Amino acid sequence: MKLTFWGAAQTVTGSMHELSIQGRRYLLDCGMFQGRRFEARTRNATFPWPGSSVDGVILSHAHIDHSGNLPTLVKNGFDGSIYTTPATIDLCTAMLPDSAHIQEKDALFLAKRKSRRRALGEDDPTEIAEPLYSIADAEATLPMMKGIQLGEEFQPGPGFNCRTYDAGHMLGSTAIYMDIEDHGKRRSLVFSGDVGRKNLPIIRDPQDLPPADYLIMESTYGDRLHQDSCCVEDKLADVINRTANRGGRVICPAFAVGRTQQLVLVLHQLMLAGRIPGIPVFVDSPLAVNVTKVFQSRSEHYDEETNGFVWNGLDPFSFQQLRYIKEVSESKALNDLRSPCVIISASGMCEFGRILHHLKNNVENPRNTILITGFQAEHTLGRKIVDKRQEVAIFGEPMRLRAEVVKLNELSGHADQSELLAWMKPIAPKLKKVFLVHGEPRQSQALAQSIKSIYGIETLIPHRSESFQLD
Repeated sequence: MKLTFWGAAQTVTGSMHELSIQGRRYLLDCGMFQGRRFEARTRNATFPWPGSSVDGVILSHAHIDHSGNLPTLVKNGFDGSIYTTPATIDLCTAMLPDSAHIQEKDALFLAKRKSRRRALGEDDPTEIAEPLYSIADAEATLPMMKGIQLGEEFQPGPGFNCRTYDAGHMLGSTAIYMDIEDHGKRRSLVFSGDVGRKNLPIIRDPQDLPPADYLIMESTYGDRLHQDSCCVEDKLADVINRTANRGGRVICPAFAVGRTQQLVLVLHQLMLAGRIPGIPVFVDSPLAVNVTKVFQSRSEHYDEETNGFVWNGLDPFSFQQLRYIKEVSESKALNDLRSPCVIISASGMCEFGRILHHLKNNVENPRNTILITGFQAEHTLGRKIVDKRQEVAIFGEPMRLRAEVVKLNELSGHADQSELLAWMKPIAPKLKKVFLVHGEPRQSQALAQSIKSIYGIETLIPHRSESFQLD
């Protein structure tokens, strides 16, 4: 049996790992790589083998950096099964067609602008890439998804037995325990997906997994410790009050799946407690609107705190000051508002979607605040904003970054170093090797050192395309 790493190897996007068993090829995740446009386009459009040669996919969760390239795989000939939880299927039903739609819209916007500038005799060096896949490709992917309940055993192929465990990262997220038999050898492998944290809003805590021979584990925050998540209400209230007092807007790039719903829930709590003014809150993302409906229908995944809203006859994701925006005309109308408000919009790393238009209209105003609530991968616009570059390019146009920039890491859905070390403890007793993925080199190296120090286990940080025999 052989393991090859094709994505999220020394980076935090594009999760995709190949497992070869008895001459069959399986993928653990098939995510979209995000970063420099040309590099991202090349990586996402090109697979190292025909899609038709893949026998099955095991999908840990619905975030686009884990699921977003599935339609490209289908477009390239894949016709097998995609194993994941029912909640993940519900989310992907909204997310994958939306991803295709956004790609089409962004390409059309850039093409129109390029045409206008050429007509005026102006140069526009922006590259216009064709969408990776169409809405039809995305819709063709959905029937291939097979719902696997949390804790349920399933068999993607001969000698390949799996069981899912709650990863506590987002709605429907899983870690997967794999019992593998190949050429008379039996080995166990755990794929962490993305490991969540205890006491996050909405979802339950991560589950413990049994001991295994090998572990593929994420390392997004492998070099740091998070602040206590109980501080999030205080920090969010402070940002909103400070911005509102100077007459500004809070512009919040947020992943439409998970992070947006967490923010809405916390804002709901702050409004009920009277800790922030009753200013309008807009969720400007058609995807977030559809995803929130999935969250509302999947209360079986809620933690006790969120179920408290339900037991009191309240919708956790709805309150008087909150408005969900779907239509483009309504989104554009937000630019005409002159009073304080909160605008939550996708994408979370500021690479595409409506958030780009809101940033373009607001980053140069020092009264406003850009509130960053999630990890920003290297080379993304979100990372440049977090780094407080004096100038950032939006739609290829240089903009002065004069708005206040605030990071809110307390809502991170990724475990920190101590939480990752604690999560792997029940898996560790028989581990032969740990492979660290989904982390930039500094984060992975710091976590690798801690694993070796505490557990004495060989820990590797694979490069893209690097293979290992699981003996």
